[in-house]
Formats: sequence, C-alpha cells, structure tokens
Amino acid sequence: MIRCRHRLHFFNTLSRRREEFQPLSPPKVRLYACGPTVYGRAHIGNFRTFLFVDLLRRVLRLFGFEPESVMNYTDVDDKTIAAARAASLPLREFTSRYIRLFEEDLKILHILLPDHHPKATDHIGIMIALIEELLRKGHAYVGEDGSVYFRISSYPNYGKLAHLDRQGLQPGTRIAEDEYIKESVGDFALWKAWKPEDGEVGWDSPWGRGRPGWHIECSAMSMHYLGQEFDIHCGGVDLIFPHHENEIAQSCCATGKAFVRTWLHCSHMLVDGEKMSKSLGNTYSVEDILSKGYTGRHLRFLLLTSAHYRQTLNFTWDGLAAAKAAVERIDDWTARWRTLPAERFAAGSPVGNEFLDKFCASLADDLNLPEALGHFFEFLRATNRAIDLGAPLPDLPSIWKAIDAILGLGEPQDAIPPHVQEMAARRAEARKRKDWPQSDLLREAIEKEGWTVRDTPGGQELRRK
Repeated sequence: MIRCRHRLHFFNTLSRRREEFQPLSPPKVRLYACGPTVYGRAHIGNFRTFLFVDLLRRVLRLFGFEPESVMNYTDVDDKTIAAARAASLPLREFTSRYIRLFEEDLKILHILLPDHHPKATDHIGIMIALIEELLRKGHAYVGEDGSVYFRISSYPNYGKLAHLDRQGLQPGTRIAEDEYIKESVGDFALWKAWKPEDGEVGWDSPWGRGRPGWHIECSAMSMHYLGQEFDIHCGGVDLIFPHHENEIAQSCCATGKAFVRTWLHCSHMLVDGEKMSKSLGNTYSVEDILSKGYTGRHLRFLLLTSAHYRQTLNFTWDGLAAAKAAVERIDDWTARWRTLPAERFAAGSPVGNEFLDKFCASLADDLNLPEALGHFFEFLRATNRAIDLGAPLPDLPSIWKAIDAILGLGEPQDAIPPHVQEMAARRAEARKRKDWPQSDLLREAIEKEGWTVRDTPGGQELRRK
C-alpha cells in the first residue's frame, strides 16, 4: 500500500485560509456532505460536487486517514412536496424513484457510496428534539402560525461563514422559505406549521402538526451520525448561504460546541459558458451524456480534472471528447504494460518514487488534481518510451493501483480478459524459448478472442480488433 508523506492542506471557507488539516481523532476523519434534494433527476452540475466529495474521501484514504462519511437525502422540503403533489403521488413513493436513479448514476460515475445515507423523513424525532433544545435555551420561538423560528439575534457569530455584514442583518424578520437570496437575512424556520398545500405530509410535534425546515435536517442528521463536533462539512458554493450558515448557527447554539472544523465548497459549473437552466436546454443528466456515446468514465474524468474544485468548470462537448481521448490514452498505456513479464518492473524505482512524490504533493495542496494529472501524463510518456526501448520500468502495477484509487476510472469496458492475458503470457514465454510454432498457435488463439498481438522491442502488445 502506497502512502503519501506530505501533510494535507485545505482551503477552509470559514477562515478563508489554506490550513493544515488536523482531524479531531486521527486517523479517523468524520465527514458530512449535503446530498441531493430528490424531487427530480440530478444533473451533471450536481455531480461535479458529488465527485469532489468522492475525490476528498479517496485522497484522505491515500494519506492514511480513515474517513467516515455521511451524505443525506433531502426527501421532505418545499420542492419535494410540490413535485409529489404535481405527480399525484405520496411523498415517499415519489422521492424513492429519484433516490434509486441517483444511486444508479453514482455507480455509473464510480462514486463511492457513503458510509451512511440517511433520509430526512426517517429522522424527524431527532429534529424535533433539536428544536426543543433551541427553544429551551432561548434561541428559537414559536410564531403566531405555529411555526418555530431561529432567533438570529441570539447568535453573535451569525454570518461568519458567508462573511455577512452584521449591520445588514434583520433580526425579527421571519423567513419561511427554505432558500432565499443573500440580502434576505432574517429569522429562519426550524419547523413549519402544516398548511393545506402540504396535503398528507406532516408530523405531530409539541407545537402542532407540521414538518422540519430544510436547515435543521442537516444539523440533526450530521450530529446524529458524527457527533456534536466533527472534522469536515462540504457541498457546493451555493449552499454557503443560507443553508450552511444556518446549520452553524442552530448547531452551535444547541450544543455550545464548534460544530465543524473545516468547511470545503466546490465551485459552480457552466455549460458552454452559460448557467444551466431548463429554458436554455442545457441541464444535462448522466443519462443524456451516455446517450451521446460517452461513458461514465469519460464524464467522471472531465468533471474531476478539467478545473480545480474551487474554480468554475465550463462543460463543453468538445471538452468531453478531449476527456474521452485522455481516458483512452490511459487505457492504451495500461494495456501495454499489463502484457509485460513481471521482471520488467522494479520496486523502489527512483523514477516511480519521484513521480509519486510529485503526485502526492499536488493532492496535498488543497486537492490539486489537475496539477497532479499533469505529473501523471509526464510519467506516462516517460514509461511509454521505456517500454519502446525495452528499458527497466518502475513498479507500474502498484503505482497505477495508487493513481486509480484517486482517479477512480476502474477497468475499461474492453479491458483485456484474464484468459487472454494468460495466453499472451504463454506466448511471450514461447517466444523466449524460440518456440515459433507454439507462438503462432497462441497468436491465432488470441485473435479468435478478438485481440491482435503486436511485437515491439519492449515486448508484445495487445489491442482489441
């Protein structure tokens, strides 16, 4: 197992500084990521954020940490209720369909499943208990309509994540909507009293029938699974305000603790230089990408490597074609060295160690995967030349295992089957013995399986016909 010697540094949204990462209980790392609101199919902009979280988890493992991750499903809020009513379906039945589609897309994109993926509707009791604690401590109040609001004037640090101007806050102004613009700062709903448009959606509480506000859901579920203080909370930049700001306020006020040490946020994604919108017809799903002949591996590579996670990524079809070509180039490289005999690879090679050191240093610098990938392609070119010349090689199987643990590409659909690899190895041995009839027989057998053999100074190479 390859481990990186560098120390991880992240840009913490809370401090607006690049900081050395120091978890509360190393090597354990407790991590919460805001998951999808399941009222429709997730689009590729959403998956840029989920791939960023996947990259974070993979890098933590490479650096010797043991992450425990939680990603929630928001299956009750204004949007899910309205969409379920429009579809004339019970809320649970409606949201379950989109959870299933989302998890199918995760598999297509090779995104690791979280350790916990709670649904908000399964945790209403702990949300009510959290609201009761805020009421008891004077940080919340019940409005005339039976809704419960958080009193932002009770929390002096309100606005520290989004760096809001305290002079512009409007305590006492009540905001019932789950999402609102930055200028609309005011007391936000922790519990929403039932209203006719909610239909059958509602739960009994000490303040009457209703449902939780969106913000209290994530506070309750994150602390339930990870404790009152944990290491990392992440999501898209659009969640900094109001969602994450409100999470901090209600969590800190309920527990008296710091809630989260490090906040990480992934930037926006554009499509052909424009914001995604249904009116422009540029809100693509994973299914849309596959229908154009691309694979999840191609889309994963594009969304992970085209820009640093804190930079805006511009999706274009030309960019996706370039990502496909890059993935195919990597596949050709792995196919070349996988047919070589084991004695061609040398563990502890200076060339391999130097590359891994550069690769890890880039990842340690706030997950700079685009820079790390540049080092990888330099390494790929150098080792391709060494294969051509028949020169000694680094331990490519072990090195690639470490690299792909980060890239998450996995095997291509046309990966060389094990039995074809075994025939190729036998053919290489036959050629070494100068047993040309046996070599020719094995070549014919390999070709019947749909592969061609090319003999080079560096050894034989297999290609699909």
